[in-house]
Amino acid sequence: ASYGPNPICKGCLSCSKDNGCIRCQHKLFFFLRREGMRQYGECLDSCPSGYYGRRTPDMNRCSRCRIENCDSCFSRDFCTKCKTGFYSHRGRCFRGCPPGFAALEELMECVEGCEVGQWSEWGTCSRNNKTCGFKWGLETRTRQIVKKPAKDTIPCPTIAESRRCKMAMRHCPGGTWRRPTKTKDKKKKKKNLMERAQKQHSIFLATDKTSQ
Repeated sequence: ASYGPNPICKGCLSCSKDNGCIRCQHKLFFFLRREGMRQYGECLDSCPSGYYGRRTPDMNRCSRCRIENCDSCFSRDFCTKCKTGFYSHRGRCFRGCPPGFAALEELMECVEGCEVGQWSEWGTCSRNNKTCGFKWGLETRTRQIVKKPAKDTIPCPTIAESRRCKMAMRHCPGGTWRRPTKTKDKKKKKKNLMERAQKQHSIFLATDKTSQ
């Protein structure tokens, strides 16, 4: 091998002073580097970021990855590592994972996520397990987990949700509807009545003494 006096000729079988390597030694990859208007050949052990090594009988070469936002690739159409901020999925790079897949942050990959079925119909409007006796209640709908995620760290979407609803029957059959009163309100009313009664009793005693 003729390396020549120029360091750029390292690993070359043939080298040009102006254009660098023209042919590389066996197992090395030929990479055509561009700097402004100038370009020259290099012989490398592995291809730089954005390129992949392609071996041919004639000479091994570094070819550019044709996948958008790819940092390194296995072949022209399959990315093995995406640029920062992008997730790898089936040889491509995405800002967010496709539907049905979840982001694995530590590896920046898209893996099979949690699959859920369709929502059921809204249930009966009720409150405190009763379907009457109140003006407003809650109704609930659910859905089933069809497929668990590949990783336990990937959460499933919510499988139950509730919303406020108006009761179909405000008055229960055979009974009189009364607005529910909180225990605290009852105690407060009772206390106020006792205070009023004591006050009236004190006024009555004072009036009685004066009249005597």
